[in-house]
Amino acid sequence: MRFGSPRLLAAIASLVVLAACGGSTAPTSGGNVSLKIMVGGLNKQIYLPNMLAQRLGYFKAENLDVTLIDEGSGQASEEEVVAGNVDAGSGAYSHPMVLNTQGKKIETICQFGIAPGEAEVVDASLTNITGPKDLAGKNLGVTDLGSGTHVLTQAILGTAGVDPGSAHYVAVGAGDTFIAALQQKKIAAGMTTYPTISRLVNSGKGKILVSLLTPADTRAALGGDYPFIGVFAKNDWVSSNKDTAQRLVNAYVKTLKYIHSHTADQIASQMPTDYFAGDKAAYVSDLQSQLSIFGTDCKMPQIPPKLDSGLPNHYVAGTARRPAMLAVILAGAAVRGDAQPSSWASPMRRPSGPRM
Repeated sequence: MRFGSPRLLAAIASLVVLAACGGSTAPTSGGNVSLKIMVGGLNKQIYLPNMLAQRLGYFKAENLDVTLIDEGSGQASEEEVVAGNVDAGSGAYSHPMVLNTQGKKIETICQFGIAPGEAEVVDASLTNITGPKDLAGKNLGVTDLGSGTHVLTQAILGTAGVDPGSAHYVAVGAGDTFIAALQQKKIAAGMTTYPTISRLVNSGKGKILVSLLTPADTRAALGGDYPFIGVFAKNDWVSSNKDTAQRLVNAYVKTLKYIHSHTADQIASQMPTDYFAGDKAAYVSDLQSQLSIFGTDCKMPQIPPKLDSGLPNHYVAGTARRPAMLAVILAGAAVRGDAQPSSWASPMRRPSGPRM
């Protein structure tokens, strides 16, 4: 199948409808639906659109009664989605990639993170680590084994010419547990996000080694775009709940538009105060510095991610030998069992690439 085939074009057309509807402010006519969404760290700024949509009442405006369930990593979110214990999950885009290669059909319905918003933070007391090449053989912290931060860490090593298998990966979570692992010398460095980054840097205990905090930083570090956090659900759930899926996308698109039409301080003021870790000014400053990681319409970046050594396909288990499938997954169309893109994945730009 070519990417320009009639079947694919029809699917893309339906995705465009999702994006167009997302910008509507008209009240929804659908009945009230209760949903559970598991989020890989509600207080992390890269997951901010989830709680912001809740606080702004955008879910309720779509007649969605959404319960947000907090979880330490997106890895757990994907497992709960596959098990059917929650309706949707919010986590890294690498999770649908992995699951599709395993025959577990899951698709992204909103890609709100167009860059990771993460950084490799190193113990500030170490003088023998000045670049990613120095991470070879070191204990490196990730939120969980198999998580998006695990894949990101492998990607920065591989891009630097270091065998990702030469490092030792330690599941340390984020926040207090990540900071404790660094202070106790259990890890030399680790991949984490705000507000953990600012807590370490401002205290002098850590320093940024590799930044993936903005799209520009990500391209400089990895040689291309790296979409990260989004919302995903099982293909069969989306197919059976098309109206609900559309309404969910509508709420997220409205949230993204809010983000790009308000200041970081105004956005932060909508969030629970405990997310500030006692320092709202730092929270606002951090958020201001990375507002560019959030898309505007749930679509993938206009330039599809590169399929080269710098980006995730070589570092996600089970995908390295499936470039045709990856070309579709990375371009934003979830793949079903017959290798056809779902017509109810998030509104993505039409991909270009090899035959399937």
